[in-house]
Amino acid sequence: MKLRTQRVAIIATLLLGAITCLGGCATTGMERAAKTTNKVQTVEGDIQQAVVQVDTTKASLQELIKPDQVDVKKAYDAYAANVARMETIGKQLDKHTDQMNSLGKDYFAEWEKQGDKYSNPQIRELSEQRRAELSQVYAQIPQASVGVKGALRSYMTDIKEIQKYLSNDLTPKGIETITPVAQQAIKDGDNLKDAVKPVLSAMDRAKAEMAQGITEKGSAAGGRQ
Repeated sequence: MKLRTQRVAIIATLLLGAITCLGGCATTGMERAAKTTNKVQTVEGDIQQAVVQVDTTKASLQELIKPDQVDVKKAYDAYAANVARMETIGKQLDKHTDQMNSLGKDYFAEWEKQGDKYSNPQIRELSEQRRAELSQVYAQIPQASVGVKGALRSYMTDIKEIQKYLSNDLTPKGIETITPVAQQAIKDGDNLKDAVKPVLSAMDRAKAEMAQGITEKGSAAGGRQ
């Protein structure tokens, strides 16, 4: 009898959980927008982190190739550490960018699906108009990103190969030989920083358009957790 009572209790608990999930698991448009916006903010943070790391890597490379460097090994180790850090940030940026793009597509696809369910044609038209407007704003992010991903990978390849070259020939002549390539890599890093500026601006516009329940003072209505 006791065993039967326990089984009934377990089944009741499972059913309650299923009912609760059915009532609250489906995401709302606001939740999907918040999730997408949060991912945009994550990618924005990755880009800003990458920009800082480009500067740090640049400084360590300049320190390594300067003619009067007295501790070449120490300078090389510092540069190698920055290259590794740059590679980690680059991989993270690639991953989060792909997630952001995927979430954006899902967000607008679901919005379109929900918009087709309105029985009032005026509301349906307003929904479609607003979806199209916001979709265009969001599309500016990948448009502004054209070439940035390739530029980042090219820059990463250069600084990694410079490191590899010097790991085999950390002699004064070796450093002198690779210096012109290193100086070009430094310029490429500066160009990369300039290239991401339009992307950051596009992200700011998208976040502003997608903000859910934001007051003029910039805080969420009803508070934000």
